[in-house]
Amino acid sequence: MISFMVNIHFEKKKKPWEILLFFFKDSEETIAMGAREQAAQERRKRRRLGFKLKLGPNGRRLLSGAIAGAFSRTAVAPLETIRTHLMVGSHGHSLPEIFHWIITNEGWPGLFRGNAINVIRVAPSKAIELFAYDFVKAYLSPKDGTPGKLAFLPVSPIAGSCAGISSTMCMYPLELLKTRLTIQPGEYRGILHALWRIVSEEGVLELYRGLAPSVIGVIPYAGVNYFVYDSLRSLYKRCSKTDRVGNIQTLLIGSLAGAVASTSTFPLEVARKHMQVGALKGRVVYKGTLDALRGIAKERGLKGLYRGLGASCLKLMPAAGLSFMCYEALKHTLLEEELV
Repeated sequence: MISFMVNIHFEKKKKPWEILLFFFKDSEETIAMGAREQAAQERRKRRRLGFKLKLGPNGRRLLSGAIAGAFSRTAVAPLETIRTHLMVGSHGHSLPEIFHWIITNEGWPGLFRGNAINVIRVAPSKAIELFAYDFVKAYLSPKDGTPGKLAFLPVSPIAGSCAGISSTMCMYPLELLKTRLTIQPGEYRGILHALWRIVSEEGVLELYRGLAPSVIGVIPYAGVNYFVYDSLRSLYKRCSKTDRVGNIQTLLIGSLAGAVASTSTFPLEVARKHMQVGALKGRVVYKGTLDALRGIAKERGLKGLYRGLGASCLKLMPAAGLSFMCYEALKHTLLEEELV
């Protein structure tokens, strides 16, 4: 408006319609300048937010997996503690008996003993696992009508096995530390103290005791888990005639997949736990996976190989379901533009 008055004052010879046109032109320029300034401010704001959140598609997948793993494991930490005690036969032989012992001797915090290291272990482990699964599955799947790399084999179990091996190899020492802290709470003052004691007294290789049954066990476990999960998701999509699986459906499908996978590979999990405990408190030191399986079966019978299966399923079913549900929801949110 100031520009309009100045122009009238110095350009009195302009005709009325020329003045009117000039006014509208000046107003449009002012509005355009305001719009440009507002757009610039929005871009600066997005850049500030983008600096914090813009991780790229791969980074967002890893972040989604880490959050999903931490959330699911914390939710079922008490069941994880009871399951570990059942597997190695300490402080009782049933879920109520062990629960009563923990509450009586350690209180409610005892149910979450080792959960900090569990989250530290599971968050990156789950991030690596889910990222590796998506990566291998995308690599092996057919693209634009072109057959996949291994067209004659099912993609899901192969991708799941590769994902399980990747996460296990990277994070196994933390799994061993968690087991030691859970079984012998008074032996170590914390994670770093446990790490120092094990390395100084038993050697660095002790951190990988039981790795063989873990790798052997994770191949069928992860393969079955992801195969059942993908199969049930595909079945649900066909039956419901929809391309999107809801959160509740994902929770139920993931829980069922975890139960099937855990039951099929549970003896290897028991052998791994016994090998991780090692010679503590006069326990037998097994030479390998087969030796551990034979020793446990001889000492406790075939039932000993499935000791703690009920508590394991109670823990793994919600953990697997919550993990898949959280991961799919976060991935859809963080990668919405890419998915579209």
